[in-house]
Amino acid sequence: MPAEHAVEYPADASTTAPETLIVSEAGGIVEITLNRPELLNRFDALLETELTDQLRRIAEDESVRVVVLLAKGRAFSAGGDFELMLRANVDVTERQAALQRARNLLAALQHLPQPLVAGVQGAAIGLGATVPLGSDAVVASRNATLADTHVGVALVAGDGGALYWPQSAGMLRARRYLLTGDVLPAERAYEFGLVTDLVETPDDVAPLAREIATKIAGLAPLAVRGTKAALNQVTRQRAGEVVETALLAEGVTLASADLVEAIAAFKDKRSGTYEGR
Repeated sequence: MPAEHAVEYPADASTTAPETLIVSEAGGIVEITLNRPELLNRFDALLETELTDQLRRIAEDESVRVVVLLAKGRAFSAGGDFELMLRANVDVTERQAALQRARNLLAALQHLPQPLVAGVQGAAIGLGATVPLGSDAVVASRNATLADTHVGVALVAGDGGALYWPQSAGMLRARRYLLTGDVLPAERAYEFGLVTDLVETPDDVAPLAREIATKIAGLAPLAVRGTKAALNQVTRQRAGEVVETALLAEGVTLASADLVEAIAAFKDKRSGTYEGR
């Protein structure tokens, strides 16, 4: 979306502009850009809340035909916020709030009536991988990586990994990568079905994502929305089978001593020692 044709979205001047996102609209296409490159676009409470709010707002706007999701910087998103996790570890209110934010974001993705095209120009980790996998097309550059590393920090893959990875890569591959937390290069992710369109460089990501969005925006809107509604229904049915179970299990691990040890081990660049408590 050329900047000279973009306008701030939403137009309501009374709405506070998001701190973590750049949001613009042109020609029925809304573009959302994760905009905290200095924090590697980590999914903390503010980013989760603002992205959820934008998706809900867009869902109610019938003039919007397609949404594009991009990110600034070298990472699409490095995933969760360790300090938030540590607060949730000792504070049940923080823990419940974190789980509710995850529910809200997943629900916003599953109820979005417009197609969502994600552009991944760098690492997409944890929830940072889940969000693109909840879209309708994923453009990624060859340098990008995808991983759900929840188990690597002693957490259950509760905030969407157990839903979206099997839908994209198949159950057996999802099991293998969710249970190890291993990182997938974009080229392998493309072979597995986690990426729909592979490009050479990070600079190639946004143009192709916008091209796909423009093509969809030019199609008959009733046909596009009806197809998207049917696909959303499939995902919501699967979500009903797994998401709450996964989130409740993640809540248990958020309160565990193993989580504290995993974060300390990561910071110290050593292997963790886990006791299952």
